Amino acid sequence: MGHIEAICISGQKGIVKKEIPEAQFIENHGIDGDAHAGDWHRQVSLLALEDINQMKKILPDLQNGAFAENLIIYGLSLDSIEIGARFKIGSFVMLEVTQIGKECHTACAIGVATGDCIMPKKGIFAKVLHGGVVRAGDSIETIRIPTREIAE
Repeated sequence: MGHIEAICISGQKGIVKKEIPEAQFIENHGIDGDAHAGDWHRQVSLLALEDINQMKKILPDLQNGAFAENLIIYGLSLDSIEIGARFKIGSFVMLEVTQIGKECHTACAIGVATGDCIMPKKGIFAKVLHGGVVRAGDSIETIRIPTREIAE
């Protein structure tokens, strides 16, 4: 089990997200006040603090939200997460993984500065199955990891 290190949102796409202490997660929509919320499969983005810390070795002044991530997770490995896995946050909020990584369409400031960006490889995207309030420090756990179909 891990915990939510930080929650970040922005009112428009294409800008760095700002850290907030808590957020309202809305079922089938995303995070209230975040530009990426809506009726689609990438309502919430997650990154591991451990991956962000690797980038901080190159750019030590990186702030939470620099990768446009909504949730920074600590203590829960995201490396083996598969599409369809679910995260339970606190007692009520439930997310379902819909995408792993993404294509960057424009060079972000982090990618330009470091020659690399972690969101295309390490970013986890999810939709909100059950809403509620999430606070920094809340627990997060994987409650189901789907088994891969093995071709015969």
